[in-house]
Amino acid sequence: MITAHAPAGYITGKVLSNDPKIIRGAVLGGIFPDFDLVWFYLIDDRAFHHHHYLVHVPFFWLVCASVCFPLCFVYFSKQLRILSAFFACVAVHIALDGIAGGIKWLWPLSNTLFDIVNVAPVYKNWILNFVPHQVFLLELLIWVAALVIYMRQRAGF
Repeated sequence: MITAHAPAGYITGKVLSNDPKIIRGAVLGGIFPDFDLVWFYLIDDRAFHHHHYLVHVPFFWLVCASVCFPLCFVYFSKQLRILSAFFACVAVHIALDGIAGGIKWLWPLSNTLFDIVNVAPVYKNWILNFVPHQVFLLELLIWVAALVIYMRQRAGF
């Protein structure tokens, strides 16, 4: 996915609740793994695919959740639903990236990136490889669904 993580987080947040705090937590969780792009572009100079970073590894998030949920339950129990929305949307992000971006589903047992659809690197600019590909239709559908949900809410439906 290139652009659909925020709207996917919004959709997931709206499915979970109408509470704006939960929706914001969901959207943040939907985009959070891609904050590694700052490191990818500014520090690593695109040395390797950013899905190799820990924030795109499901096992990393499993460990984070196993630490965060008990702490939140004990110390911040009122924020538990926001934390749940955040982690749910991190999982949505990882799942969407697993379609065509490759995810280390078996890490720490394997460093292999697994994907469902392989987007051939025809053009030097990787974005140009994704936009004409059929998988980009899924991104467009996610955007349309998020916009429809938003517009319906604004109209009072």
